[in-house]
Amino acid sequence: MRTAARPWGALAAMSFALAGLVPAALPAAAAADGGTPVPQVSGPLPVTAQSYPFGAAEHQLVPQDLSREHYVEEEFVVSGTSNVYTWPAEGPAQVVTPDAPYTTRVLVRRPEKGARFSGNVVVEMLNPSNLFDLNIGWAVAHRQIIENGDAWVGITAKPVAVDALQSFDPERYGALSFANPLGLDDPANCTVNAPDTRDTERGLVWDIYSQVGKWLKSDDPTNPLRYRSTESQVEHAYGFGYSQTGGYLVNYINAVHPLVVESDGEPVYDAYLVAVAGGAFAGAYPMNQCEPAPPAGDPRRQISDVGVPVMRMMSQSDYLPGIGSRRPDSDVPGDLYRHYEMAGAGHATPDELYFSAKPEDILQAERSVPPMSCNEGPRSRFPSAIFFDAALRNLDLWVREGIAPPRAEPILVQDGAPVLDRFGNVQGGLRSPYLDVPTSTWFGTATGASFCFIAGYERPFDAATLADLYGNEGVYIRAVRASINELVDQRWLTKDDARWLFREATRVEIR
Repeated sequence: MRTAARPWGALAAMSFALAGLVPAALPAAAAADGGTPVPQVSGPLPVTAQSYPFGAAEHQLVPQDLSREHYVEEEFVVSGTSNVYTWPAEGPAQVVTPDAPYTTRVLVRRPEKGARFSGNVVVEMLNPSNLFDLNIGWAVAHRQIIENGDAWVGITAKPVAVDALQSFDPERYGALSFANPLGLDDPANCTVNAPDTRDTERGLVWDIYSQVGKWLKSDDPTNPLRYRSTESQVEHAYGFGYSQTGGYLVNYINAVHPLVVESDGEPVYDAYLVAVAGGAFAGAYPMNQCEPAPPAGDPRRQISDVGVPVMRMMSQSDYLPGIGSRRPDSDVPGDLYRHYEMAGAGHATPDELYFSAKPEDILQAERSVPPMSCNEGPRSRFPSAIFFDAALRNLDLWVREGIAPPRAEPILVQDGAPVLDRFGNVQGGLRSPYLDVPTSTWFGTATGASFCFIAGYERPFDAATLADLYGNEGVYIRAVRASINELVDQRWLTKDDARWLFREATRVEIR
């Protein structure tokens, strides 16, 4: 069921050669046969009442019974060797230390039966910004993933997250390792990027990401997406990253993706969704333990000419510091690109906590539980998931059928500040009834502990304002219905989310 190989290698080699950018160490991500290797995989790991995956669906802050959706959850241990790269100012990555052993864990959520599987797998480097794994891609897109029959895969991507896992369950996760291949007495071994230590190497994630994707597309007997076949049933793998791992995805797209295309003849990932990371806001990260991130304004933070479709989505919390990520949308073959800014949406959402490990497990991992509220009140309840659901659906249509996604203007900015409407809401960007038929003012930033500065909050209108705007619930609901219908017609909303939004509207009281 896999798609036929495309002539990526020849095209990439020609373009790099013409630019004089072929590094001496180009066999970067290659195995002995010249391609990305399939890692060694064990599992699925047994699950008991005492030992289960960190962030397991049944042990989230808001537990999910995946069996009700005819989904299963499995956890695997993945091992292999990874190169450590440097990222020069021009061209893709180059190897500085080859073949460093690693062991990480992979969490898989998939349809129980192959007949239900769409052929799509969304592969996410799990976000470690709170020093433990957050399942944010699942949090913001699980409705679309389940509705479409996709699989979701989360990868532990950073040494500090491994430390948390090993505190949570030393026996289950004891084998995990991002060990630094350089000894402590090696002058090249340094640590400049806290909270990492000299014993570990954050730069192993790039080949891990390629190899896990390769495993999911392979016919390896351990691949859970073979179902009952001798072949992988994966047709398309979509790369996803959110915030810090959205920045990781920028590194991967620009520095490692070209090397994979060169070594394999085609990319591992057939499209990318880069979430809330761009410009000076999480726009790129250090390539290895010692190397600083490309600075703000560096062209390595921009995305172009990737060869597969790319969407970048910013939120109201981060679009201004990330404004350097803006570039024109493109339907040019080889540079398929969309840039979206989610009007009203916060960056650090309640969903990222609802759909990740419960507080007791976070404490067991010896980490602090992130706050659900800031000085201004609860984290913004704005449902950014409606935008991610539609984006994932449109990305799939782009890849499968060549149907270009709709285009949207960015959030309006004048003299470095947003242009606001009479209710204090931003103008432009991706729209929704929350701003076009408003009952609140939505803010992208708040004050308080942890990530409150990008959590945002809501200021509901008072009863008099609502009555003056709409008069009664019937008028309001009809206006919401009209907004929803238009957004569905324009492919900004899925029909499933349209029904959800309408149910939400019926709960609004206007007196």
